Amino acid sequence: MARSFAYSPVRTVAPTSAPVSLTEAKTHLRVDHGDEDTLIQAFIDAATAHLDGWSGVLGRALVTQTWSQVFDRFEPRLRLPMPAATVTGVTCVDPDGLTLTLDDEDYVLRTDALGSFVETVHGVNWPATRDQTGTVSVTFTCGEPGSSVPAPITAAILLMVGDLYASREGVVTGTIVAENPTVAALIAPYRRVGV
Repeated sequence: MARSFAYSPVRTVAPTSAPVSLTEAKTHLRVDHGDEDTLIQAFIDAATAHLDGWSGVLGRALVTQTWSQVFDRFEPRLRLPMPAATVTGVTCVDPDGLTLTLDDEDYVLRTDALGSFVETVHGVNWPATRDQTGTVSVTFTCGEPGSSVPAPITAAILLMVGDLYASREGVVTGTIVAENPTVAALIAPYRRVGV
């Protein structure tokens, strides 16, 4: 069973690129004019948001971005809510109420079957913290460079953009509508699931 988090992670730095460009989406849609660029970009953003990040259906970041996870105290392993590429900082509130930034040589990012976690290096102990909520914070990067997003994920985004472009109403009448099973098949191997 996946570990539950008392605090939702917060994205602190958004991606600087998208997994699918406007040009790629327009090519997929066979649109050769600029009249609907804003609309198509909104569809790209919506499809990406559906998959991306902690609340996305994949449970992982698609394109490089930075997140922060808060904990009430240090634990032997500080489990992160998504697969992480790097840890950019660990801070805590000490018993006197001062915020300390830990030396990055004192901890390491690791991954096991449950996902990413941060632990101290051998011989180092976590510092004492104040007895209050939210005293420990881990900042981490996750996701891939825009050009490294797996092709099945970009294909799924393009299919979703195509569906949004073709069906611009909230209700479809006079026909049977079903979710495109290809989208589910493309993203299935990339869903983060608990063990």
